Amino acid sequence: MDEFSFFEAIEIQYANQLPFVVYSRPINAVIKCWLQHDEKLHHTKDFSESGFVFAPFNLEENSILFPKDNCSYSEIECRDLETESFTTSEIQPNATERLQHIELVSKGINSIEHTDLQKVVLSRCEKKALQDTNPISIFKRLFNAYKNAMVYCWFHPKVGLWIGATPELLFKVEGKRLTTIALAGTQPFNANETVKWTPKEFEEQQIVTDYITEQIQPYTEQINVSEVDTVKAGSLLHLKTKITSLIKDASDLKSIIDALHPTPAVCGFPKAKAKDFILQHENYNRDYYTGFLGELNLKQATTRNTNRRNVENNAYAVIKTQSNFYVNLRCMQLKESSAKIYVGGGITKGSNPEHEWEETVNKTKTISTVLE
Repeated sequence: MDEFSFFEAIEIQYANQLPFVVYSRPINAVIKCWLQHDEKLHHTKDFSESGFVFAPFNLEENSILFPKDNCSYSEIECRDLETESFTTSEIQPNATERLQHIELVSKGINSIEHTDLQKVVLSRCEKKALQDTNPISIFKRLFNAYKNAMVYCWFHPKVGLWIGATPELLFKVEGKRLTTIALAGTQPFNANETVKWTPKEFEEQQIVTDYITEQIQPYTEQINVSEVDTVKAGSLLHLKTKITSLIKDASDLKSIIDALHPTPAVCGFPKAKAKDFILQHENYNRDYYTGFLGELNLKQATTRNTNRRNVENNAYAVIKTQSNFYVNLRCMQLKESSAKIYVGGGITKGSNPEHEWEETVNKTKTISTVLE
């Protein structure tokens, strides 16, 4: 299938108000697409099905499934997509919203100082009017701009339209191998400056890393933790640690999801206390922001022998079940002729409310640069 036919099918699907998702995983020139055959709303509770899943921040709400057997699937390989020229304007920070967010962060810091809450991730939602409301056009611009992110456009007529470019892997499963990422700390990228991280940011990263390794311990073995590295996501830098392990035979996917989601990077620590604080004080429903999305229980064949000359052994393929889930960060919800852009930041005892506000402004710029 060529690029024109691929996107034409998605445009027709959207015009007919039928569910679809188009996406590309990080450092990958493959763009994939699922087109659901009808407008039925499918849910998953135990994550045992196969398909594409779209899960909320609060798993007590519904996780949406595009079932593999009820979808058409296609993919293309492409380095850059053809897009029309466009002009963009920065979102001008709102003084009232600034005061509200600073007050919210101050409440979080106060709670950390007077309770056993160690970290809480606090967010806000900003609206921007759109000239170009075509989600496929926005997806194409995101794909061209953010090669090291999971870029997606997801639509269901009974749920809504979400678009994002998230750098954060929740986890992936290949057979029995589990890989997850601890990602925390944020600063603007500047090519002319040496990267410097503060003790507060390293502390935040260590909280996330320790939490993940502790959470997966009952379900996995042979846990390996990498060194802390700096990674670039769009115009921002983050601290990153890679954690790999082997899933125990008695463990299932749902138990690992419950253990890891939501992570301290999007919720806080301890998880239950941080989540309660968020639900009580943020004053809006995150819905699918800081939830997760991705491929669920798909069969993948890999050859046993990578030596191409050994044709006989190449005939025997290993079938592995794979899942790839990404945290729904750097995202927005398109409604009518405006975009609701979601941004947040991790709050610890060393946080500065004014700096935390500025961090959300920087994150808003990351996603709004592709909006006309």
